Amino acid sequence: MLSLLSDENFNGDVVRGLLLRSPSLDLIRVQDVGLRQVDDVEILAWAAMNDRILLTHDRATMPDFAYARLTKAEPMAGMFVVNDRMPIRQAIDELLLLLDYSEPAEWKGTVLYLPL
Repeated sequence: MLSLLSDENFNGDVVRGLLLRSPSLDLIRVQDVGLRQVDDVEILAWAAMNDRILLTHDRATMPDFAYARLTKAEPMAGMFVVNDRMPIRQAIDELLLLLDYSEPAEWKGTVLYLPL
């Protein structure tokens, strides 16, 4: 099962929908672990140390920080960049598809953009 960390501004309706449809999902929010006002680089470092794939809507800066980590050969569990204009149900469905049919090792060092 994939372990996830949702970024500070990640849509709460998507998080709630994921947890409703998959109650055993291992998903925490940055707010839950004291990272609410921490910069993106630190969030990525925390996610890597805790082997969590980051869920974000931030297409502007977060992927660049992820690629910078990879360029320096720093670990990254993965990142799912979800278009914030996707319908909530579609975002939930696509994330659950990834969660149900993939393994954590498949996403290491990967930035995936949704919709698929």
